[in-house]
Amino acid sequence: MTFTPTDYLPYDFANRRHIGPSPAEMDEMFATLGVGSLDELIDQTVPASIRQEEPLDFGKPKSERELLWAMRQIAQKNTIFTTMIGQGYYGTVTPPAIQRNILENPAWYTAYTPYQPEISQGRLEALLNYQTMISDLTGLEIANASLLDEATAAAEAVTMAERVAKSKSKAVFVDANCHPQNIAVIRTRCAPLDIEVIVGEPEALDPGAVFAAVFQYPGTYGHVRDFTDQIEALHEAKALGIVIADPLALTLLKEPGAMGADIAVGSTQRFGVPMGYGGPHAAYMACRDAYKRAMPGRLVGVSIDSRGNKAYRLSLQTREQHIRREKATSNVCTAQALLAVMASFYGVFHGPEGLKAIAQRIHRKTERLVMGLEAGGYTVEPELFFDTVTVEVGALQGVIMEAGRRERINFRRVGTTKIGIAVDETIRPAVLEGVWRAFGLDYRAEDFAAGYTRLPVQYHRTSEFMTHPTFHHNRAETEMMRYMRRLADRDLALDRAMIPLGSCTMKLNAAAEMMPVTWPDFSNIHPFAPADQVRGYTEMIEDLSAKLCTITGYDAMSMQPNSGAQGEYAGLLTIMAYHRAKGDEHRHVCLIPVSAHGTNPASAQMCGMDVVVVKSAENGDIDVEDFRAKAEAAGDNLAAAMITYPSTHGVFEETVREVCEITHAHGGQVYIDGANLNAMVGLARPGDVGGDVSHLNLHKTFCIPHGGGGPGMGPIGVKAHLAPHLPGHPETGGEEGPVSAAPYGSPGILVIPWAYIALMGGEGLTQATKVAILNANYIARRLEGSFEVLYRGRNGRVAHECIIDTRPYAESAGVTVDDIAKRLIDNGFHAPTMSWPVAGTLMIEPTESETKAELDRFCDAMLAIREEIRAIEEGRIDRDNNPLKNAPHTVEDLIGDWDRPYSREEGCYPAGAFRVDKYWPPVNRVDNVWGDRHLVCTCPPLEAYQEAAE
Repeated sequence: MTFTPTDYLPYDFANRRHIGPSPAEMDEMFATLGVGSLDELIDQTVPASIRQEEPLDFGKPKSERELLWAMRQIAQKNTIFTTMIGQGYYGTVTPPAIQRNILENPAWYTAYTPYQPEISQGRLEALLNYQTMISDLTGLEIANASLLDEATAAAEAVTMAERVAKSKSKAVFVDANCHPQNIAVIRTRCAPLDIEVIVGEPEALDPGAVFAAVFQYPGTYGHVRDFTDQIEALHEAKALGIVIADPLALTLLKEPGAMGADIAVGSTQRFGVPMGYGGPHAAYMACRDAYKRAMPGRLVGVSIDSRGNKAYRLSLQTREQHIRREKATSNVCTAQALLAVMASFYGVFHGPEGLKAIAQRIHRKTERLVMGLEAGGYTVEPELFFDTVTVEVGALQGVIMEAGRRERINFRRVGTTKIGIAVDETIRPAVLEGVWRAFGLDYRAEDFAAGYTRLPVQYHRTSEFMTHPTFHHNRAETEMMRYMRRLADRDLALDRAMIPLGSCTMKLNAAAEMMPVTWPDFSNIHPFAPADQVRGYTEMIEDLSAKLCTITGYDAMSMQPNSGAQGEYAGLLTIMAYHRAKGDEHRHVCLIPVSAHGTNPASAQMCGMDVVVVKSAENGDIDVEDFRAKAEAAGDNLAAAMITYPSTHGVFEETVREVCEITHAHGGQVYIDGANLNAMVGLARPGDVGGDVSHLNLHKTFCIPHGGGGPGMGPIGVKAHLAPHLPGHPETGGEEGPVSAAPYGSPGILVIPWAYIALMGGEGLTQATKVAILNANYIARRLEGSFEVLYRGRNGRVAHECIIDTRPYAESAGVTVDDIAKRLIDNGFHAPTMSWPVAGTLMIEPTESETKAELDRFCDAMLAIREEIRAIEEGRIDRDNNPLKNAPHTVEDLIGDWDRPYSREEGCYPAGAFRVDKYWPPVNRVDNVWGDRHLVCTCPPLEAYQEAAE
């Protein structure tokens, strides 16, 4: 038998790395679907009216070796200087054990957000450690499981304070000593909400004129102040005190809680997370217990399982934006789980003594540096400091800055006559000597013996922190390695099995795409480094932006939003800025379908918009007549319409152009949510079907891994008329304010989508889209007859995901969607998305990465579950005591007494479960209600677990 090169085209050009089914498997799937080819299926699925005219063409796809060589060439165009800029970003040492076992480990970086607690116990414990560490360091009772970055955490703290403070003021005071990006993001967040921002020195605070005040600790220029008096005055005026605190400084300095602070926020970047040109990094938020229900983001809590054993879960307001929609207090969806896990292990690795020792070394180096500068005749302020100082240099500023560059050191330019210098744990004595040389001084490090004379004694921390046994492990690397492995083994991530979540696109994150993330040329760059030191980043970001514009049909791209929800927010702000520039300040109505992702109405509310909900038709599509009527009712007040395409129901709606035309006819702008772009790349472009702006979930469609709930990137693409209104930044300029702390959000992970596109090429990207649609339709066909597939397109096809109806079984068998989800754990699968967008249903998205064998294993598991339901319906299995109600089953269910009316094998080894490599959840079903009624969100003492079980 002879072959020609074209025999392999359907497989090879699509890139075997990312495409699961082989050509032979695809043929079998075509037969199941009754089509002759992949193109025939696509023609039946994607309306011809929206198909793009030109195929994607990015040249020849690169091999892995070619990719890594090309990435090296780009990386080498970046120049690594010793960074002493500070301003919230610092050099840090990532312990190799954490880099290798967490950051570079797919068991950690491919996990999904821990909404299914039974299969997330490892990352939940790591996040609980993070919360405990933050709560202890800040001296506040409650801490969340991370936010996007320090600046957005500060903005979240302001809006949270506005909700809970008893003061009736609509103004917030912001310390002028806050980092500039923090002030700028707070201004951005407050403007649409009509909150006045008053910036000034702490001594100028009028407590009676504000609902809260924000202080930086230490300040951006190095000042260390005790804000106790200001916060007491705020409390007397029924206002709140917010402190943005460096957690490493808090190992030595008085904690915010001891000052009376109500909320503390900050960044844990210097806890072992590289700068990465600005991110991703985990921000923290802590608050007093009284305000815990108003806190944004995720909160990990302790509960019990059905056997009374301790179990962790997400508590309280988890995904509250889905429930409250336009009344939501935040649109936080993606956090920074992977980076919070890294920071928590940094805390475990060093323990409180180790963290304090690092902080002490940093301060001693700073003091030694200052002693040399003062001996050389320079005026250094402040007198008391932790790690940052500002030096008066007069007309020598430019000369010294340039001299620093010759020493390969970056200083911070402060005004026109001062230079800022920040010291971190990476600074060595030779660097101090280089700084002195840049200032024209010739000293040796040993010439000065530093102590703690410049650390304010009156502000020394007196309380203990991180006392829990977790932070006092034997820190031998053997023990650390085993602890990280134990936690990873408690989780089910993409390295074990398919995670078929609708609208979350849990696809392959190829190893070759991930490797450059940890290269020093990308990871050790400060976000405010001079332009000539980041030529590699600039080239990569510009090229990625151009390719994303080609893929989406937009004219410009902003990389600043560092999550999908942040992208929604930025896109709507861009629309509102455009209307303002035209003199249309009155436009404030935003039309949003009832099926929209819950962050959509929450984002609109944060932008000062009035949300008008549009009905869905019976088939799940937007009700066009209701949309038209509400657009007409809004008239000249229409600002925007937010739609998701393909629809949230997993269908390519054929009326999308009509919806866009109606919006434009009334002067509104169309926001197309990019959550489902994985079904469009290479086939259709949102900018061509009528979109004016879209955010792209690079952590979905373009292979940035989900990380257990972050990092993410949500850049926005816009048409040319909106480009002037994209987010700006105090470091890079622009008419509008920033939405994130760094100019490019989290650029440290942009190497991943750039590498993905380079490896796939235009044809491969298009093939991936087609196979994602194939896999979804294959699952829908295999399950039909046993489960009803709720929504389909005109030819009976679904897009990249499908919704199956499990509601009938609640009445017929007492089986809920939760029971099915937990039973899938016994089969070794993460559950699909539950009860969204339709309560009581499952939304399944397999992605193109899954092989036919894995799809069949999942379908076999679902069909076996249907048979168990049928057995209940027919009375062959007890309605209340059955494998579904008792799922998931653990190893404990294999030992001891067994009084259930089904065998251990039926319970523990259902169809689809691996016999040898079976995944065993560490806990039985978690009691959610118990956890909320007995909220504990820091590591409790071990005896507390025993009390819970009794």
